[in-house]
Amino acid sequence: MKMKKDKIKKTLLVLFSISLLAGLFTACGKKKGERETFVVGFDAEFPPYGYKDDDGNYVGFDLELAEEVCRRKGWKLVKQPIDWEQKNMELNSGAIDCIWNGFTVNGREDDYTWTTAYVDNSQVVVVRKDSDIESLADLKGKVVAVQSDSAALAAFTSEDTTEENIALAKNFKDLIQIGNYVSAFLDLSSGSVDAVCIDVGVAYYQLNQNPDFKILKETVSSEKYGVAFKYGNTELRDEVQETLEEMYKDGTMQEIASHWSDYYIAESLCFMDEGTDFAYRTDDTAKADKPFGKKFISISKQLAEGILATLSIFFLTLIFSLPLGLLLTFIRMSRAKVLQWIARIYISILRGTPLMLQLLVVFYGPHFLFGAETSQSYRFIAVIIGFSLNYAAYFAEIFRAGIEGIPVGQREAADVLGYSKAQTFRKIIFPQMCKRVIPPVTNEVITLVKDTSLAFALAYTEMFTLAKQITASEASMLPIFIAGVFYYIFNFIVAMVMEAIEKKFKVWRV
Repeated sequence: MKMKKDKIKKTLLVLFSISLLAGLFTACGKKKGERETFVVGFDAEFPPYGYKDDDGNYVGFDLELAEEVCRRKGWKLVKQPIDWEQKNMELNSGAIDCIWNGFTVNGREDDYTWTTAYVDNSQVVVVRKDSDIESLADLKGKVVAVQSDSAALAAFTSEDTTEENIALAKNFKDLIQIGNYVSAFLDLSSGSVDAVCIDVGVAYYQLNQNPDFKILKETVSSEKYGVAFKYGNTELRDEVQETLEEMYKDGTMQEIASHWSDYYIAESLCFMDEGTDFAYRTDDTAKADKPFGKKFISISKQLAEGILATLSIFFLTLIFSLPLGLLLTFIRMSRAKVLQWIARIYISILRGTPLMLQLLVVFYGPHFLFGAETSQSYRFIAVIIGFSLNYAAYFAEIFRAGIEGIPVGQREAADVLGYSKAQTFRKIIFPQMCKRVIPPVTNEVITLVKDTSLAFALAYTEMFTLAKQITASEASMLPIFIAGVFYYIFNFIVAMVMEAIEKKFKVWRV
């Protein structure tokens, strides 16, 4: 027995020695700190620079350049789709190594460590082909859409934009920010916006996909694209820069650009041209930051408008969904089988599909189903309709459970006493139902406070959407934190109010 144990120990010792030697050889084979992967952050809805093709693969001009860089460096490319509004947090946290996705250098020179610019881009305006808009001057009184934290937005709102663009933006009926250009072009198709200001390469891609659009001849602004690294990360930037220079000198970059000639990329290539190194950094000096107090006050003031929008969604949803939910309960509990099934199907669909999807259907459905044009003012109406229809389904089931939980004997006693069905419900069933359903209704109301953030799906700027936009421009989590504090305080108040109502109804008895 002892010999057997000694044999097992020797075997384990040999295996351990082999694994240790293998680890040492592996470590010796790769230099200390040598990079193995290269994580590229990109907007997956920004063709032709980065997007998902029909086969489900992430492709694009920028991703193809990154693939060639990784092939030459021996790195494994990780294509990481990101929320464009959170790109700064992704980069600064180390979740991605760079932002490589048609990213404009101009106006952001001091925010990142850049390669030299490689594409000379322009901002153009896309309208529907049947539109009477033929020039930038025709945008007066129109609704124009841009992507959040984009060069198009900066062309109209940044401090260093031209006086012509400032005057042009003042004449718009509205300048709205949308999370991605897929939604922007859906809005353009449905008529809820009159024009989309966008990068010229993306505009040509959209025209290839949809011949019902046209590009105005005049450009709004011009800027250059570069690859952005975390401020001070010059080491990684230099490795990518050197490889890009090699690719340009041997013609590989030009060849890759020719693959995307339908989208005006080959003509826009400007790598190593004179003046493209205007943001090229060689220092790693940390930037000075604003004092916390001033930043907190500034962000809070900016969020004030979003808070009012959030409260509007919350209160209007409750006003419409609670009575609608009660009506659904009556239909669901009616003796008519057809009405029962209609209510069941409605509740099943509204509870079984995402609220975001329902909002999109309410907003875009009239156009794609009936060809109706949707106005900008309909955006808020669609938010309220979508939220009310969704929450009514949940409230209906809560109310039904409350009613069915009341003993049948109480109905029978009321019938013996000569109460009509309406009197029985109003004086006996309804008050008890209210007592029973307050706890689950409280849960739904608290959930509604947080769900108001889903209004971003329709580009309606409530508080959380505004917080994300400020986060993108400030490169700070503080706006999200302040928004979170508001949600907590508001939910705390809601919980206190509902608890007071519970006590009034004497739900809990000692």
